[in-house]
Amino acid sequence: QVRDRLKQQVMEMTERFPGFRPGLAILQVGNRDDSNLYINMKLKAAAEIGITANHIKLPNTATEADVLKCIASLNADPAVHGFIVQLPLDSDKPINTEKITNAVAPEKDVDGLSSINAGKLSRGDLGDCFIPCTPKGCMELIKQTGVQVAGKRAVVIGRSKIVGAPMHDLLLWNNATVTTCHSKTSTLAEEVGKADILVVAAGRAEMVKGEWIKPGAIVIDCGINHVPDSTKASGKRVVGDVAYSSAKEKASFITPVPGGVGPMTVAMLMQSTVESAQRFLEKFQPGKWTIQYNQLTPEVPVPSDIEISQSCMLKPIDQVAKEVGLFPDEVEQYGQTKAKVQLSALKRLKNQPDGKYVVVTGITPTPLGEGKSTTTVGLVQALGAHLHQNVFACVRQPSQGPTFGIKGGAAGGGYCQVVPMEEFNLHLTGDIHAITAANNLVAAAIDARIFHELTQSDQALYNRLVPSVNGVRKFSDIQIRRLQKLGINKTDPMALTKEEVNAFVRLDIDPGTITWQRVLDTNDRFLRKITIGQSPTEKGFTRTAQFDITVSSEIMAVLALADGLDDMKKRFGRMVVASSKKGQPVTADDLGVTGALAVLMKDAVKPNLMQTLEGTPVFVHAGPFANIAHGNSSVLADKIALKLVGKDGFVVTEAGFGADIGMEKFFNIKCRYSGLRPHVVVLVATVRALKMHGGGPAVTAGVPLPKEYTEENLQLVAKGCSNLNKQIQNARMFGVPVVVAVNAFKTDTKAELALVVQHAKEAGAFDAVECTHWAEGGKGALALARAVQRASQAPSNFRFLYNVELPIVDKIRLIAQQVYGARDIELLPEAEEKVALYTKQGFGNLPICMAKTHLSLSHDPEQKGAPTGFVLPIRDIRASVGAGFLYPLVGTMSTMPGLPTRPCFFDIDLDPVSGGVNGLF
Repeated sequence: QVRDRLKQQVMEMTERFPGFRPGLAILQVGNRDDSNLYINMKLKAAAEIGITANHIKLPNTATEADVLKCIASLNADPAVHGFIVQLPLDSDKPINTEKITNAVAPEKDVDGLSSINAGKLSRGDLGDCFIPCTPKGCMELIKQTGVQVAGKRAVVIGRSKIVGAPMHDLLLWNNATVTTCHSKTSTLAEEVGKADILVVAAGRAEMVKGEWIKPGAIVIDCGINHVPDSTKASGKRVVGDVAYSSAKEKASFITPVPGGVGPMTVAMLMQSTVESAQRFLEKFQPGKWTIQYNQLTPEVPVPSDIEISQSCMLKPIDQVAKEVGLFPDEVEQYGQTKAKVQLSALKRLKNQPDGKYVVVTGITPTPLGEGKSTTTVGLVQALGAHLHQNVFACVRQPSQGPTFGIKGGAAGGGYCQVVPMEEFNLHLTGDIHAITAANNLVAAAIDARIFHELTQSDQALYNRLVPSVNGVRKFSDIQIRRLQKLGINKTDPMALTKEEVNAFVRLDIDPGTITWQRVLDTNDRFLRKITIGQSPTEKGFTRTAQFDITVSSEIMAVLALADGLDDMKKRFGRMVVASSKKGQPVTADDLGVTGALAVLMKDAVKPNLMQTLEGTPVFVHAGPFANIAHGNSSVLADKIALKLVGKDGFVVTEAGFGADIGMEKFFNIKCRYSGLRPHVVVLVATVRALKMHGGGPAVTAGVPLPKEYTEENLQLVAKGCSNLNKQIQNARMFGVPVVVAVNAFKTDTKAELALVVQHAKEAGAFDAVECTHWAEGGKGALALARAVQRASQAPSNFRFLYNVELPIVDKIRLIAQQVYGARDIELLPEAEEKVALYTKQGFGNLPICMAKTHLSLSHDPEQKGAPTGFVLPIRDIRASVGAGFLYPLVGTMSTMPGLPTRPCFFDIDLDPVSGGVNGLF
């Protein structure tokens, strides 16, 4: 009956949680025959019920340390819900059994032998512990008789930790009056004669005589003993601790030996394992969070960002991970405040429904920015800490270049920050450094290959590319792929013809077509144009090159768009670094560097887990430029977060720059590759930016704002709302509801804020609300959070702006006309050549990633508001084939920023007392 019931429960579990099965681990030391027999019984029962059972067998030479190491591994394995150590431990080495049983995690100790479970049982906490399987089975048998235990006199013979002592406690807490007897009990027969319920576990053959037993008593015999029997082939037979033949005449119920308690013990082990799996599912049920939020006490005036960040009492990051349903083995801690999350979490959660997907964007900003990051954090703090919704923020990792340059950090601001902000803004977990190393490995490979091809014959190149090792020449896997690309279906290096060797060893890179640059995560204007190869060892092979900032590397864009390690590796292989002199694309795979890139990036592909000031979870992952790349955090972080929050939760991500750039690329590039569909657009607007668009004076970083921005001016605001209207139209063009967040500054008046809200609603926004989250934290974004909740329930008819099958020029024109408001586009000669080249090379069906100024809807940063009728000049077009897009260059722009006269690093130092970071990011 028990096994049938458990089998049904397991079936229900797997139906509710596809791919899930209860897991039992059995750890054995040595090779005792009796242990092997018992284990086989348990494995057979587990298979019958549907439990995944794993038998781990250590040799009899195993030490105590070996056993403890194995236990630690099983404790941490989320697939193991029940875990027993088969006793006795058959080892040649001294092993403390008590130490071993207590090393098993109490929540997995389905044998109930740890001191914690024994202690809970002795205190009567029966619902919060595991009970040893034999007493549990005995109790189940007693209940099956239908006799009421409460008020009965029970006698337990034996006091072992495995049976006697826990049996006493179990009967006691089921309200029986219990007496424990043992080998030293002088009146044993008298005590047995008083028992309504008798449980015997003394380990002495037929010790209890039938005449001792009270008529009508329930007798449970736990003994297994061997006595001589010449009629048996083995010369012995198995008997219990009770003289069965005489006892059965007196007892109302009695268990036989063998065949009584033994099978029930195994059944109870299975039941405890299923119960443990049920507790596990309840605790780690996707979408069911029990989360501790931090309560803010905002100060007036608002302190500096770093002062707020460092005054916050952060939760340990492993606690954050546990709160959101991540398993211990899915989390790699980097100190106490940040961790990486294994991609196995996404595989585990693949059958779970996604939550609501929200993207935060903005109107065309001033050079100071309008608070998208702050609004993103404020919104998740409001949804989580105040409305108690499951919510994740997914944001980009900032570059150290702008952090030490003019922009400062990007962790949000005020009482809406990702913390600790100094960790967020600096090295984090080293992802950007990994990208720098990977990118520059490709750059080094390009120039080295050109050099070697110029200085060696075909045969010399071939001998070095496919060397003889111990007399054997063998192609590597990546070389086999190159041969297949060339149409050479041979695997024997000795079988290639001279022509085939020539094609294999010669990439024949045209130096004038190299698009791959070296990178550095520092603003350094003097690296914008350099000459490389000036050392005499390079034999005069010099060329003009440049450094870009790391976040502009295609490797960063690949990281952000990949949906797993394998996909990332394939994208690396497709990256085009140059063309051959015959016009054929040369890829990272052709250079033979793909595998090495994957090795360098194998940790960077894992999202980084952090938290906000109010304790809501944040994924910080990838940070591609928003002009020459798509300006959005990683697909992987979004996908994992959407699974973790559950179908009623929210994932809030941010798109770089204004809606015409970051949001358009979020929809047309990121959503196209991820397959995810957004539910709500949050469009951030400020009175300051709208005044600029209405004709206000120029806004310059580091310079005090003119009085037009600090005094009420409704006319400027109203005129500037043309930009707000256009960006609302841009969002609605994709079929997604728009909520406008008016990020209030202390210089804004109520009338100005109300005017923006009114204009936004009239322009077609689902709702528009004033936000004060910078000064108040999540509380100041409550109206926004409620509006987002309502908007997420509204109909959404998401659609792409264009079909990728359209010609390159048509796709560019659609973006320019529909999103920017241009009359037409103009391709300059270099751009026209690239259109022909990329179409010929087979890249014409890639999405478009426009690289233009973020300070205007047009190509001219001085044109504010919502200009129309202009012709958008396309200077050049480049390809990020691995990432999966073409990026037309509109106007001129630098991919290596410079340092201003007074960089941010003037204000950054170590605190002389604490040793922590001191300064203003």
